[in-house]
Amino acid sequence: MTHTPTSTRQPYAYTRRTLTEPDWTRYPGWRHITRDQWESAQWQRAHCIKNIRQLHHVLGPLADDTFYDDLATDQARTATMPMLLPPQMLNTMVPHGPTTTDALRADPIRRYMLPLHTDRIPDHPLSTRDSLHEHDMWAAEGLTHRYPTKVLAELTATCPQYCGHCTRMDLVGTNTPAVTKLKLTLTPADRHDAHLHYLRHHPEVRDIVVSGGDLANIPWPRLETYLMRLLDLDTIRDIRLATKALAALPQHWLQPHIVEGLERVARTAARRGVNLALHTHVNHAQTLTPLVARATHTALAAGIRDVRNQGVLLRGINDTADDLLDLCFALQGEAGILPYYLYLCDMIPGAEHWRLPLHHAQTLQHDILGYLPGYATPRIVCDVPYVGKRWVHMAAAYDRVLGISHWTKNYRTPLTDDTVTTGYPYYDPIDTLPEKGRAHWATRC
Repeated sequence: MTHTPTSTRQPYAYTRRTLTEPDWTRYPGWRHITRDQWESAQWQRAHCIKNIRQLHHVLGPLADDTFYDDLATDQARTATMPMLLPPQMLNTMVPHGPTTTDALRADPIRRYMLPLHTDRIPDHPLSTRDSLHEHDMWAAEGLTHRYPTKVLAELTATCPQYCGHCTRMDLVGTNTPAVTKLKLTLTPADRHDAHLHYLRHHPEVRDIVVSGGDLANIPWPRLETYLMRLLDLDTIRDIRLATKALAALPQHWLQPHIVEGLERVARTAARRGVNLALHTHVNHAQTLTPLVARATHTALAAGIRDVRNQGVLLRGINDTADDLLDLCFALQGEAGILPYYLYLCDMIPGAEHWRLPLHHAQTLQHDILGYLPGYATPRIVCDVPYVGKRWVHMAAAYDRVLGISHWTKNYRTPLTDDTVTTGYPYYDPIDTLPEKGRAHWATRC
């Protein structure tokens, strides 16, 4: 009797897929762009897509008027983030096969980088602009002390690219017709001084995430000075540098002066026994190309200890086990990036169509186990307001009809001086609830 090979009977069949750089000359507006231009960070920044006119110049007739009109309506009425898309990122949309309006509408990268008005659904009535209360927990401007031993430093409110689901949509990016943003008011020098003053007087903080916005938008000498000042504090043992641009604008991280600067910081960190890591944000395997892998391996060769990915679970984009396993194998096996976290999309305005119910995330965590090495299996987490990151199976209670889960924590935050038995709620998207649950919320919307 013959036996069918086990691999052919698995729910997910692994096949190695090497990374490819999509041919940017397939787009009419980039027909004559050379490889040297494409691999230039300066060219990429100068040709970012900031409005529909520029997008039309690149795509031309590959998208029809209904697509551009839909995008224009979103920009005028509902967009929470301004349009800013590096060529590198746009080039990963519909990377193979004919580019058509239907293909663009369905493309996973388009769905979160260029949201359309017809994508959106009504917000959850309890969504808030700063859903994680990061601003409320500022110990100094841009320094959130949310966890007992960790802080988040927001050094800039801009990025080289803007994601529609940005959890910091309250601060990051320029104003849109739908959202007037908060502003950082201190000069960078004064803000950095305030951070260092706080950290010197709070030795319980050992771990700092240096973020924004995106670090790729900070002039390197300024960023390097800040990092070296952090390394002068013997209480700081972990520094994590956050940049989506590693994937969206890898050309930035391949510039010689950036690589040389990383080497200096990494050497100092290693000499002082500090763990220095780079965190990026990739949601779909299409984003990963040879340039992204080159930037990653360059950072590792410069002395960065780890490059890790913090993705977001997004409905219609990466919400199947196959999507996530394809992503993780491409990250870990091809690009040199360690899958780390996958977050449930936060409860911010304009994001309801991207959010998944908790039970869906729990199923995904179950379904991806066993395929990846344990160290490269991402934890799927819910970032619960007033609580923090919790694995999706850690809910203390969960009413799937009303879509309300309750969570506990084992520490206090600046906003809560409660016992660890207090339960904090999180809410599923209303349109995913059964009829009884939708009827419940209909009276509250």
